[in-house]
Order: sequence, then structure tokens, then C-alpha cells
Amino acid sequence: MRSCAKMLAVVVLGNVMLQYVSSQNAGFVKSPMSETKLTGDTFELYCDVVGNPTPEIQWWYAEVNRADSFKQLWDGARKRRVSINTAYGTNGVSVLGITRLTLEDSGTYECRASNDPRRNDLRQNPALTWIRAQATISVLQKPKINASDQEILPPKKPQEDNPPITLQCNLTNSPNTHRESFWMKNGEEIPNTRKGLKNTELILSKPRADDAGEYMCVYTFDMAPNANASIEVKAAPEITGHKRSENKKEGENALLYCKSVGYPHPIWTWRKKVSQGSYIDVDNSTGRFFITNKDNYSELNIINLDISTDPGEYICNATNIIGYKESMSILRVRSHLAPLWPFLGVLAEIIILVVIIVVYEKRKRPDEVPDDDEPAGPVKTNSTNNHKDKNLRQRNTN
Repeated sequence: MRSCAKMLAVVVLGNVMLQYVSSQNAGFVKSPMSETKLTGDTFELYCDVVGNPTPEIQWWYAEVNRADSFKQLWDGARKRRVSINTAYGTNGVSVLGITRLTLEDSGTYECRASNDPRRNDLRQNPALTWIRAQATISVLQKPKINASDQEILPPKKPQEDNPPITLQCNLTNSPNTHRESFWMKNGEEIPNTRKGLKNTELILSKPRADDAGEYMCVYTFDMAPNANASIEVKAAPEITGHKRSENKKEGENALLYCKSVGYPHPIWTWRKKVSQGSYIDVDNSTGRFFITNKDNYSELNIINLDISTDPGEYICNATNIIGYKESMSILRVRSHLAPLWPFLGVLAEIIILVVIIVVYEKRKRPDEVPDDDEPAGPVKTNSTNNHKDKNLRQRNTN
């Protein structure tokens, strides 16, 4: 009886210890960070928690100076400006995002997490069943910036440069002290453009298609985030590089590419010439053609080349709202026997030469064999007979 009681006590104790070892209270791996934003901007807050079982995550909000009055946030709130994306696995990860910020979006945002079984029991104190991490979001009025309109570059004429264009920005109203301004193109700062002026300009002296892009004047402040305004400089695409030809053997893979300048980034298409003035669009219906496009670059990959259908002229086309440009690449596909062609050519020449020699020898041989009617001995010439007659006359005279 005592042994049974001991065994039962061991089993109960083991289950308690197993539950203690396997369970884990919720804890933060990454907490949301406070930020200062401008009206019209977007912010995202991240919350990463760990625990066993995986904790549940919620987002709450309290207005400025009312930190004791929190309200739960839901996906799609504030006229669908709020988005909440949560994923549960080994950890619980949640991202809170709010777009088109207004001054009323300022406040305290709180990430709550819990894996306590009593967490949703209204009789329990949430302060005991949920862990919390807070971030303060301050939204400031965006400064007013007057920027020049977009520019469209005309096609460049041969031997002529386009006239210069000037991009301008003017900071007319700001609640904070202005520090300096600078210019960016396609997300990268343009060197030597930092100045302490509210009215700033950028001159493109000889604009070409590669000067097209999204330009941005940026203003910095002492106690506020940077403010900016965008100016688009648009131009039709110009293809600046492409593979003119590609030589491959059947069964190998071929790569054709085109890259361009111009803005906006073009839409790329590929075609193949099938006859004079007739083209077909290149697609992946055979499972061997793959097109990869990224901004001002496009490439066409063809795998397991077919010598009967793949060789020919391929056209890449770049098109945007301003215009379009095309370039041609030639694909040649050789047979597997192509490396043997030089050897086979030399071998053929040798065979032809041997045949010519044999034929020549056969035709020449009959002229060198003597006829049966001719005497076997040497033929005496007239000079020999005359010599004998002269000796005979000399003896008679003596």
C-alpha cells in the first residue's frame, strides 16, 4: 500500500515538474519604439514575444495626456488607415501600421501579450495577466514646401543638346527651426547640394534620358523630422546596353538582356521574328523561356536550346508613358557536331586528295607498259649504224 502511494506521489510530482519545465511565461523579444512623424507620413510598430504556449498579442491606444484611458485597436480602424498583421509560431510577431497620419494620431501605443489561461477572464486584473510595452508617437504639422512642376524631356536630336532645366523648392512655412536643405535623385543624395537656404534649386544643364528620375528636395530641422517634396523628370526610354548576339550549342542555355535609361521605369516585353515584318510574343508556354524584369533592366533566359525553333532575332521593347525603344539580339544555335566540323573538313580534303592521286595513277600506268610487237632488246639508232659504216670504209682504204 505504501509502495503504491509512493509511486502515485512520484507520478504527480513528475507531472507537476514536467508542466513547470515545458511552460514559459510571456516575454518580449522586441518592443515597439517611440517615433516623431509628420502629418501625411506612415509609421509601423513591431512587437515580438516569446512564451509557451505562444502568447496572444493585442494593440491598445491612449490619447495624449490620457495614459489611463486605453482603447483596443482593431485592423481596419480609423477609416481603414490602421493595419494589424500578426503571425503565431514559435514566437508571436505583430506589426501595427497607420497611414496618412493626422495630428490626432499622436498618443501612446501599447503592445500587450499573454499566455495566461485566465487572460480573457473579466474578473481578473489585466495588469497581472498581460505584459505590456509602450511607444509614444508624436505627429507634427508637416512644413509647407512649394515645388516646381514635373518636367518632360524631349527626345534628343543628333548633334544637339536639350536646353537646361531648373528644379526649385521653397520652404514657406515651418513650425520648427530650419537647418539646411539638399537634393536627392531616386533615393540617393546628390553630392555638393547641401545649403542653408529655404529657397533651393537644382540645374540640369544638358539633360538627357539618364537624367530622368524622381528628384526630391529635403529640408532638415533642429527638433523635427526631415520634410521633403518630390519633382519628377520624365523621359522616354533609351536602351543603353543589350547583347547583340549569342552563340550556343543545342541543349545549352542562352541569356539575352537589355538595359535602359528614362523615367518612369518601362514595361518590358520580348518578341521573336518569325518572318519579314512578322513577330510573336515570347512567353513561357513551352516551359523553357523565363523573363525577369527589374526597373530599367530585363533579361530573357532560354533553357535547353532547340536548334530547329530557337535560333533567330529577338526584340526587347521598353515602353513608358512618354515613349518606347527597341533593340534586337541574334541567337545562333549550333549542332552538337559543330566542334567536329574542322576535323571533318580536313578529313574530307585528305580523302579527296587521295582519290585524285589514285585516279591519276590509274590513267598514267597504261602508257608506260611496252607493246608485245616491239623487240625485247634495245633499239639501235641510226647514229650507231653510221659509225659502223665509217669504220668499214677506213679498213678498205688501207
